[in-house]
Amino acid sequence: MTDISEKRRPLIMISNDDSINAPGLLRLVDCVRDFGDVIVVAPEAPHSGMSSAFTVNDALKINSKPDYNGARMFTVNGTPVDCIKLGLHAIVPRTPDLVLAGINHGSNSGNSIIYSGTMGAVLEACMAGIDAVGFSLLHHSMKADFSFSAPMVTEIVVDVLREGLPKGVCLNVNIPAKVVPVGIKTCRAARGHWSDGYSRYLDPHGNPFYWLKGRFINEDVDATDTDEYWLERNYISVVPVSADMTNHTAVKDISRRFNKD
Repeated sequence: MTDISEKRRPLIMISNDDSINAPGLLRLVDCVRDFGDVIVVAPEAPHSGMSSAFTVNDALKINSKPDYNGARMFTVNGTPVDCIKLGLHAIVPRTPDLVLAGINHGSNSGNSIIYSGTMGAVLEACMAGIDAVGFSLLHHSMKADFSFSAPMVTEIVVDVLREGLPKGVCLNVNIPAKVVPVGIKTCRAARGHWSDGYSRYLDPHGNPFYWLKGRFINEDVDATDTDEYWLERNYISVVPVSADMTNHTAVKDISRRFNKD
C-alpha cells in the first residue's frame, strides 16, 4: 500500500446541494484539507432534491469567492451536476483524484439517492471515471453539529485516496446525528418509499397552494444488512452505488419475453 504522502499531492474537488453557504460544506473542507489541494465548486443557492438535473436553457456563470481554510472557493448559478460538469470543464486545472459532495444537511439513505442533489453530483463524477463519495448527516438544521463524525469522515476519505474504488462505483455515506458513531458498516440501501403528501394552504387572496411533506417508509424493517438498520444503531452506513441502473438479474427473463429476430 502506497502512503498518500509519497505521491503527488491529490486534487480534491468538493460540491454539495445545500449551497456554498452551508456549514456542512465547510466542515467537509476542514476534514480533508490536509490530504490534498481542495477546490470547492458549489451552487450559489440551495438545490436539494435536484437529483441529476442540469441546466440546458440558461447561461451558467462562475464566481470566485474568498478562500476558506486553504480551499479555493467557486460558485455556479446552477445545480450540483452543473457544478461538477462545469467545474471539470472550466475550473479545476486537471482531473481531480477525488470528488466529494456534502456534508449534506439531511439523510440520503434508502431510496433518497434517487432524489438527492448531493448524490447527483457524486454520480456525475463517477460517470466521468473519478472516485467519488457523498456524505450526509441525519440532521436538517443549518446549526447541526458535524464534529462527532469528523474523524470517521476523514478515515473514509484517506482510505479512498489510498486504495481507490472499483470502476463505476461510488459511495453513499450517511452519518447518524448528535452521537459519536459506534463504527462504520458497508451495507445495502433499504428498500422503501416516501409517503409523499402535501399540506394545503391559502394565500392572502384565498388561492390554494401546496407544500411538500412526507416520510420514508422502510419496507425492510426486519433486514439487518441495510443502511437504515445500521443508522438506527448509530453506525455510519457506506453504500456502494453505480450510475448503471440496469437490473442485470432481470435481463435474461425479460429477454425471453421481448427478444425477436
